[in-house]
Amino acid sequence: MTQPRSPLFELDDIHVSFATPDGPVEAVRGVSMQIARGETVAVVGESGSGKSQAMMAAMGLLAGNGQVTGAARFNGDNLIGQSKRALDRIRGAKITMIFQEPMTSLDPLYTIERQIAEPLMVHGGLSRRKARARALDLLELVRIPNAKARLGAYPHELSGGQRQRVMIAMALANDPDLLIADEPTTALDVTIQAEILGLLADLQTRLGMAILFITHDLGIVQALADRVYVMRHGVVVEHGPTDRIFAAPETAYTTMLLDSEPTGRKAPVAPEAETVMDARGVTVTFTTPAGFLSRPSAPIHAVRAVNLSLRRGETLGVVGESGSGKSTLGRAVLQLLPSEGRVSFLGTSISGLDRSAMRPYRKSLQMVFQDPYGSLSPRMTVGEIITEGLLVHAPELSAKDRDARARAALQEVDLDPAVRNRFPHEFSGGQRQRIAIARALVLHPTLIVLDEPTSALDRSVQKQIVTLLRDLQIRHAMSYIFISHDLAVVRALADHVMVMRDGTVVEAGSTAQIFDDPTSNYTRRLMRAAFDLSTVLSEQSVART
Repeated sequence: MTQPRSPLFELDDIHVSFATPDGPVEAVRGVSMQIARGETVAVVGESGSGKSQAMMAAMGLLAGNGQVTGAARFNGDNLIGQSKRALDRIRGAKITMIFQEPMTSLDPLYTIERQIAEPLMVHGGLSRRKARARALDLLELVRIPNAKARLGAYPHELSGGQRQRVMIAMALANDPDLLIADEPTTALDVTIQAEILGLLADLQTRLGMAILFITHDLGIVQALADRVYVMRHGVVVEHGPTDRIFAAPETAYTTMLLDSEPTGRKAPVAPEAETVMDARGVTVTFTTPAGFLSRPSAPIHAVRAVNLSLRRGETLGVVGESGSGKSTLGRAVLQLLPSEGRVSFLGTSISGLDRSAMRPYRKSLQMVFQDPYGSLSPRMTVGEIITEGLLVHAPELSAKDRDARARAALQEVDLDPAVRNRFPHEFSGGQRQRIAIARALVLHPTLIVLDEPTSALDRSVQKQIVTLLRDLQIRHAMSYIFISHDLAVVRALADHVMVMRDGTVVEAGSTAQIFDDPTSNYTRRLMRAAFDLSTVLSEQSVART
């Protein structure tokens, strides 16, 4: 595709810096790029490359300690230095943004109707009645089920995919010329991701808008983008047509990004390996008790009669869409949720044990969560976080012994032990995940349940974490239950895979069987959405026409 002569949106020598107590930090250094009307352009790079900050600067949305120089032209007019009033006539009307996490962008105190209608009244001059009607039209446009009833809902009452659709509806409310989508599908299931991307492509065709994707997901880039800009350390290291970038990258960094998907298959464990965990008929049911003026809600069967078995050194991958019961199952087998059925650990039943009775088993049964920043106390140093469990499960250790264990755990996850006196906010997402793994390792566990530990990480960091988990498993003969919607990571890590839907097991088998020859239509749909996105989007387009 030829470079447009009259771009709709253009960055020209953008520099962004932030004032800190230690001096200015330069986040973006001389970035230039452009996008034409109706074009799809992707900006890719690892976390910290400056791709989001460049766009935030152009939109006048930098933090208070941020400074920007250069030009950001929209239809020829420079946005840098314009007043808030002038920018507000463009932001939300001519240029709109979709962010990665809708729960941080949607106001939890306002209904969906109010959050969509207010921009229509402010930017579009519509009356409240007309704005409500337009809000309903937009929810139907983005295919929210039972759209009329959802107008009165609050963000927490919607699923992740539905909240992202609401964000798209808000972004499209005033028929923008440019949509900037900042990691819009990173935390979504592969099938919902395909639906959202197909929806955006369809709306682009219908409305003629330009779309600028900020992403680290190269599958999305290859399926949707006309051109690509690759950023690293605040600069554009390479740009060009998508086909050329993928077929013949010019820089080693771009080549590394393209080669960063986790690969390989795990070596099988010995047939005589002992059984670490055996679970039969695990069932989890949630109910809401009756209130003073309300009846009890109908029971929700989150997990229904699930069986699993795991040997020492083995990894069970659990996959499925949001709401399928994956995480609930992981918590139930660790006795973190009340459940029915029988769960045995190393031949001993742990079903129904109370908190006190479970304490001897806790050091052997650990969990690592999706968001390490949310599970690491911001008020504690890394060393304190890692050794906290030792205070409970190994009270006989001295402070010196605990510190030695913390240093050893950090070395095991390839972090410098000297960082143990720093706080979580001082680390990248991948480093925080390594700290969370070190916290689990310090207790020398037999089994770790890993709940979406890589979904929000760059592909290159994911590959590092996968390699780390493989090495640790071999070194310590640990077993993993790996819960994820990222099928490429599951394929690289798991011996066996369990596919869940609506609380039940749809299909289970060896990793090779599930990925190479799935038997259920649901599993096949997951695989196609994960590994053949271009075809899925093409079929969606044909179905809509």
